[in-house]
Amino acid sequence: MRLATFQDAFAAALLAPAPASGLPGISSQPGFAVYRNTVTKGCIDALQANYPAVARLVGEEWFRAAAAVYARASLPRHPLLLDYGGDFAEFLAGFAPAAELPYLAEVARLDRYWTEAHTARDEEPIPAAAVAGFSRDELARTALRPHASARWAWFDGTPAYSLWHRNRFTAEGATVDLSALEWRGEGALILRPDSNVTHLALDAAGCAFLDACAKGGDLAAAALEALAREPHADLAQLMQRLLEAGAFGSAGTS
Repeated sequence: MRLATFQDAFAAALLAPAPASGLPGISSQPGFAVYRNTVTKGCIDALQANYPAVARLVGEEWFRAAAAVYARASLPRHPLLLDYGGDFAEFLAGFAPAAELPYLAEVARLDRYWTEAHTARDEEPIPAAAVAGFSRDELARTALRPHASARWAWFDGTPAYSLWHRNRFTAEGATVDLSALEWRGEGALILRPDSNVTHLALDAAGCAFLDACAKGGDLAAAALEALAREPHADLAQLMQRLLEAGAFGSAGTS
C-alpha cells in the first residue's frame, strides 16, 4: 500500500464505527479503538477551547456531544488545532438538536472571529490623528481599508454580541445573567490592532460602513451605505469610534 493511500485509509478508519475494510488488520485491534477515542477527544477538546462562548451557553455536556458529531465528519486538516472548527458555525446552523437555538451559530461565528483576529497577520492601524487634518473634500475621497485582523457582522433580530460577550467573558463559576437581555439586532467588530484582541458593539450603520470600505469604496460611498441602513446615524461619532479602535489598516484616495 502506498503511503498516501495508507494515510487516507487510516484517517477514514478513525471515523468508522466498525473495523474499516481498508485496514481490517489494524482497525480491528483493541488498541486502535483507544487511538480513535484519543483522537476524537482531542478534537472535542480543541473545539471547546476554540468556542468557549458556545460551550458555556449550551453547557459542557450538550456541547461535547455536538462536537463529537462534528469531529466524526471533520478531522483537523493540519496540526494547528487553534484553527480547528472553521466551519463549526455552519455545522450548528444545520444541526437538528440546535434548531431551537437559532442564535447559537451566530455566537459561534463570533467565537471564530476572535480566533481569526488572534491569528491574523500583524498590521499597524491608522491612527485617528492621521486623518484629523483632512479637509471635508479630502476625507470624502479617502478610502480606508479595514485592518487585516478586523472581522465584523450584523445579526438582524438577535442580540448575538451580548450573548457572546457575556458567555465568553463572565468569570468562571459566575452566573451568566441573560434575564434582562433585550432581544434585538446587534452587530460586532472583533480585531487585533496590537498584541491583544479587542471587540466592540457595532450598529447596522457601522457594519454597512465597514462593508463598503472592504469593497474599496471611499468614505463618501461608505457614508451613503451607512445612511441607507440607518438614516439618522451619527457618522462623525462612528468614524471616531472606528479610528480609536484601530479598525483601519491603510488609506488611499479615489
